[in-house]
Amino acid sequence: MPEARAIQRNLASQVLRHGETGNIHLVAGVDVSALRNRGPARGAVVVLRYPELTLKEWETVEETLSFPYVPGLLSFRESPIVLKAWEALSCVPDLIMVDGQGILHPRRLGIAAHLGLILDLPAVGCAKSLLLGRHDPVPSHAGAWAPVRDGDEVVGAALRTRDGGSLVYVSIGHKIDLHQAIQWTLRCVGNHRLPEPTRLAHLAAGGKLKASPLRAQARSMSANTGLN
Repeated sequence: MPEARAIQRNLASQVLRHGETGNIHLVAGVDVSALRNRGPARGAVVVLRYPELTLKEWETVEETLSFPYVPGLLSFRESPIVLKAWEALSCVPDLIMVDGQGILHPRRLGIAAHLGLILDLPAVGCAKSLLLGRHDPVPSHAGAWAPVRDGDEVVGAALRTRDGGSLVYVSIGHKIDLHQAIQWTLRCVGNHRLPEPTRLAHLAAGGKLKASPLRAQARSMSANTGLN
């Protein structure tokens, strides 16, 4: 896949590692559930009101992915289905949080950075595992973090979101700096290790997020009237 890697290197130079994120009212969480090499996948976008962290809207799309599973190239495999779910939204989020990597990536373009560029919105990568790099030990209290370095470059942060909890790995996606990415991750944490936008997106992608009564009613009315 040399062409895809070349595209990543080219796009990585366009990622903005700074930006203003003061006027945030809607935060989107993004995730994809897929088997590695077979079967359908489900892409999910969940939108939460901020600072309430209450669910405003969510959309999912199911289809078979055409791009093969290749570590380091997951954005080519998963971004198209995420974008289809995004297009179904009735609102425009102000910030994207992705269950995946931003610039904490061999070519500095994980799915959070790729989606941030495509959508031209501030984006944060918040992954459950470390893709590359190293970091010092992180104290056990919530909010503690250590920079993740790949060689001499800081590419992300190992962050503890709950006292004694497991780490998450935060990185710049687009139009945000690392300190803001860390702060927004912490601001969006509820009662779980993962921030609510990506936690709920993970549930939606796994088919485990249930529709609210209003959402179910709206879909029922749409089906009965023949509206899409």
